[in-house]
Amino acid sequence: MFGYIAINKAEMKFKDFNVYHAYYCGLCKVLKDNYGKPGQLTLSYDMTFLILLLSGLYEPEEETMYVNCIAHPFQKHAARINTFTSYAADMNLILSFYKCIDDWRDERSKKAYLGARFLHAKTENLTKRYPEKATLITDRLHQLSVCEKRNEQNLDKMAGLFGEIMAEIFAYRQDEWEHSLRKFGFFLGKFIYLMDAFEDINDDLANGCYNPLREVCERPDFNDYCKQILTMMIAECSREFETLPILTHAEILRNILYSGVWCRYEAICEKRRKELEEPKKSSKTS
Repeated sequence: MFGYIAINKAEMKFKDFNVYHAYYCGLCKVLKDNYGKPGQLTLSYDMTFLILLLSGLYEPEEETMYVNCIAHPFQKHAARINTFTSYAADMNLILSFYKCIDDWRDERSKKAYLGARFLHAKTENLTKRYPEKATLITDRLHQLSVCEKRNEQNLDKMAGLFGEIMAEIFAYRQDEWEHSLRKFGFFLGKFIYLMDAFEDINDDLANGCYNPLREVCERPDFNDYCKQILTMMIAECSREFETLPILTHAEILRNILYSGVWCRYEAICEKRRKELEEPKKSSKTS
């Protein structure tokens, strides 16, 4: 369900890309250092965005180091780390663990079972460190699971449950920015949930799996219908973002909010367009 909140590299300055990549690598390093390779496998663009947003808002002290990794074994590259890197790594692990638990209970997924086993010991301490956040994440994932079994087709309800998870994660602490960060996280979570459903709809229909878009997917304007909803979600995020006093990393964050989030959508639509054209090409050649 993650990986949708990414940059549009084609429209990003080289210096901004280097900064973004350094935060991404910093998160990867912290996940590995704190939680080993299983933790490192949970790395996501979405949590990199969280680090950038909180860093731009609170402007913490940072450490930049130059490291090697599996992806770049022969050349060292920058990794930027601050207090929000560790926080994002913790939240990522909690969310990944409870998602694995739910997937194992619902689908008996062996991959989810192994993931839960690997992450269990690491997550135990985190649930004690963040009891309120862990409780809310567990509860909302359970509610999502229950609603999926009932084949709930209320988009707003389903997306809202995941939105509440992201709202809790984005609300780093109780201060004057908490309300804005919660609202931002809520609509971003709804965007992520709906984008995931939009991408998976064909596979879910073919495999008989749950998807909240099942009842509207036959609309002739399905792609545009989904984009309209997604646009409303990201517009709320952007509106809230512009109220925050963020100067540091503002260009990178705007690249993601106004452009990067749509790269995956366009890729999905292009893939579907090609899939629809394939039968037509085959019939012409036969």
